[in-house]
Amino acid sequence: MAKPQAKFRRPSASEQLVLEHCELRLLSAPDELARCDALIVEHHYLHKATLVGEHLRYVATYQGEWLAVASFSAAAYHLRYRDQFIGWSPEQRRRRLALVVNQARFLVLPDAHYPNLPSRLLKQILARLSADWLARWGHPVALVETFVDPEFFRGTTYRASGWSELGPTSGFGRHAQDFYQPHERPKQLWVKELVKDACQLLRAEQLPAAWAPFESEAPAGGPAPLRCALPVRDIGSLLEECRTLPEFRRPQALAYPAAGLLALIVMATFCAVMHGQRDLAAFARKLSQAQLRALGFRCDPLSGRVRCPGESTFQRALDGLPEEHVEQVLLRWQEKLLGPVTDTLIAIDGKELRHSRGQELVSAIGGQTGRWLGTVRVADKSNEIPAAQILIDRLGPQLDGKLVVLDALHTQTLTAQKLHFDCGADYVMMVKANQKSLYQTLENKLQTGPFSPSADGGHPGLQA
Repeated sequence: MAKPQAKFRRPSASEQLVLEHCELRLLSAPDELARCDALIVEHHYLHKATLVGEHLRYVATYQGEWLAVASFSAAAYHLRYRDQFIGWSPEQRRRRLALVVNQARFLVLPDAHYPNLPSRLLKQILARLSADWLARWGHPVALVETFVDPEFFRGTTYRASGWSELGPTSGFGRHAQDFYQPHERPKQLWVKELVKDACQLLRAEQLPAAWAPFESEAPAGGPAPLRCALPVRDIGSLLEECRTLPEFRRPQALAYPAAGLLALIVMATFCAVMHGQRDLAAFARKLSQAQLRALGFRCDPLSGRVRCPGESTFQRALDGLPEEHVEQVLLRWQEKLLGPVTDTLIAIDGKELRHSRGQELVSAIGGQTGRWLGTVRVADKSNEIPAAQILIDRLGPQLDGKLVVLDALHTQTLTAQKLHFDCGADYVMMVKANQKSLYQTLENKLQTGPFSPSADGGHPGLQA
């Protein structure tokens, strides 16, 4: 229940003296940082001082006595009302989130509750925050956000300081760089632009020249996965194909059906999640209850909320899902969305999978549309050549009448025979100088000479 609103009063002469002569300092000494955190743990209603990502701490003093402390940290990765207020796209948020910071804690100490002190300190802090952030972390900031618990506070200080109240949060709290847990206590979200038209600049196609160097290629603030924006209705078409997968686990372990797990992994891959089960679990935690329900995951009987798969669940899925069945599911879903393959040129090539410590894949790709046609994993202690031949056998009639392009590694007699005689395809293969015998044979055959069948060098139809 909210506290009754305090009556307004003007500061006394002695209080006004404190307001006019208090000093604001950025903390950096380890003992002062520890003291700041200890005061927050003791006196702040949350009794926690942990900061996530980039951070700064400030103290306001009068004649050496501490009056108030404030701390700032990395912004929340996804806030619906903040992102609507800025108007940026998910990709812009991913690249520019470092330009937004979170006021994590603001504490006026028990003996320093002077009228106007909080709003005065906020104004002083925000006037220097971007410059301090640039000096400490190497980039400026354009917008600051904070959360107010309406059960305890009315947000009067923020309203008086020109902040905007946007709406309630979803009831999740940040416990690590990319990990959130439900706390079932939505807060009021307040924001303030530190630069004129900051929101307009943050959502612009190009950032201002002064900010452009700080636009990150990696997810700002560290979280690897993006939040999935796929509507629930669009998950259905993928899930429909995934249901044809054979179940590989015991019935007791089916809180997360294989179809839903595979659909979730596919969605995560489209959102650039590529570091294995840990990032998959982090991505899954960002799904809405409706999205988790659409994937067929079961509810927790105690909380009534749809449960979210963890790292061990994804590890078992990655180890147990049959590769060929998964490939067929994805190819059928692709054809359902894009229609039949129309490419007449097919490229077969091998690539090392990113972040896989040397794991290689050989894939077939449509030359005109870029359509994926299939993939074979290179076996341990082997190379791309047998993997490509297995892929050609698997594609079979799909290559009939097509032109297949391969690099020099695949210029092999057996590969050529499979393509031409077994599949009815033509091929273009490269030959390099390190393939000495074949290179010499081709060089000899391509030498300029009399046109067959005539061997008469004086024939008028031959060039000198």
